[in-house]
Amino acid sequence: MDLAGTERVAVTEAAAELLRELTEKHGPLMFHQSGGCCDGSSPMCYGRGEFRTGASDVLLGELEIDGVPEPVPFWMSAGQFEYWSHTHLTVDVVPGRGSGFSLEAPEGVRFLIRSRLLES
Repeated sequence: MDLAGTERVAVTEAAAELLRELTEKHGPLMFHQSGGCCDGSSPMCYGRGEFRTGASDVLLGELEIDGVPEPVPFWMSAGQFEYWSHTHLTVDVVPGRGSGFSLEAPEGVRFLIRSRLLES
């Protein structure tokens, strides 16, 4: 299955609305998903550049959100990408508070990944 050029990540309208609000408060944003258990398997939203990426990270895509002036890059650790390489991810938002330093935590919601297999 050739997946070159395939869209790998998108957002729901609820997540897009939250990203617009967070951008107004914090400026340009980015996502990183590291893997692991518990909140490590949730996408974490940071101010752009507040989480350092490197050779052990994969850029899955840059989310174009209406009303957000700059694309929101979505990074994933290379180890996690090995498991998710054949999936399309959709960033959603649900009630509840995750732990960690993700910017949505004070809002009483958390980002969540929904996935499906990519089609060839």
